[in-house]
Amino acid sequence: MSPPLEPASLPGRQPRAIRSAFAVLEEVIAAGPGVTAKEISAALGLPPATTYRLLNLLVAEEYLVRLPGLGGFALGRRAARLCVPVPPHLPLAARAVLDHLRNVIRWGVHLASFTTDRLVMIDPDPDHPPSDEALLGRFPHASALGHLLLAAQPDWHAVAHDLRRFTQYTITDGAELTTELKQVAETGLARQCGQLRADRGCLAVAIRHPAAGTLVAGLALSGPPARVAQPNDELVAVVREHAERLAPLLA
Repeated sequence: MSPPLEPASLPGRQPRAIRSAFAVLEEVIAAGPGVTAKEISAALGLPPATTYRLLNLLVAEEYLVRLPGLGGFALGRRAARLCVPVPPHLPLAARAVLDHLRNVIRWGVHLASFTTDRLVMIDPDPDHPPSDEALLGRFPHASALGHLLLAAQPDWHAVAHDLRRFTQYTITDGAELTTELKQVAETGLARQCGQLRADRGCLAVAIRHPAAGTLVAGLALSGPPARVAQPNDELVAVVREHAERLAPLLA
């Protein structure tokens, strides 16, 4: 095994290059699978040429991979060695609450975690799986669950870098989104009607830590946009009831 390098033995530009490489890895983790070189360059303020060079190096070393389907980049095989793996775990009692809600209504029922300040689906409905799950974490401005996450941020711009338009209903204006998120923060309820997919809508309820009051998860129903747009007061009450039952189980 080679002896460790002394700090003085690193050429002047190498520490900066190493920091930039780690910053690129962190941005891929934060943005999620499919983030593009252009998005990484803009988020980190790096010159495009530098970004492409770092990405090519990280791909060659298998810390990143290119995604042919979505385009962009995702974490590679060797990236898993940089952290202690934590297997996803959902308490049986929480799963029972979800199963009960799924039996009560005929909508798709999904559970997402926000504990890392990123939208992570931890229990998508097996009978109504979200076909756009890969986009939910990357573009929180276009989903009801994402609105819950953004509304809890001191500055939502730090989480939603790209207000990409997916349909004619997608909110891409920052001021309009700010107004929407203010209402979500006040009510703990978010709706989106056809913003990510024109034929799909979603309503989501916040799940908060019972003691701290911080946002830990979101419980969402997906269905036709016209049904989501309806007041559905009784349906929302049922979802809130199940969200309250989930709160102590997920805290």
